[in-house]
Amino acid sequence: MVKLAIVVSEFNYDVTYLMLQKAVNHAKFLGAEVTHIVKVPGAFEVPIAVKKLLDRGDVDAVVTIGAVIQGATKHDELVAGQTARKLMDLALEYGKPVTLGIIGPGASRMQALERVEDYARRAVEAAVKMVRRLRTVDKLRYEGETLVIE
Repeated sequence: MVKLAIVVSEFNYDVTYLMLQKAVNHAKFLGAEVTHIVKVPGAFEVPIAVKKLLDRGDVDAVVTIGAVIQGATKHDELVAGQTARKLMDLALEYGKPVTLGIIGPGASRMQALERVEDYARRAVEAAVKMVRRLRTVDKLRYEGETLVIE
């Protein structure tokens, strides 16, 4: 059983609430268990919640959900870029998948609403696939033939 935690941004909650529902449903469909759902104020706060969850040691992967909507300045680029970079750093530091279900930067509210299902589903699917594949990598040993893990 794959144990997932979900960190969801409350900013643009009309979008992220829908994403959260889709993510939880897709996790169940894939046979994964959602053990934690942590709500944070905005996408910029997502990494600290992810780190806390990874520190616990009882989750296999963390799915992140957010919507960084384009405004009048380039603030959305800063928030989305820095958040994505830190999430990648955490995945590598802990050796566990941290998936990016954060819409943006550069998305309008309408574009974000159009992407709700795709981003939520893909983030969950990537987390589940990576946990299963990394478990396989840990089990297999090279014995002269190329190992293909899929």
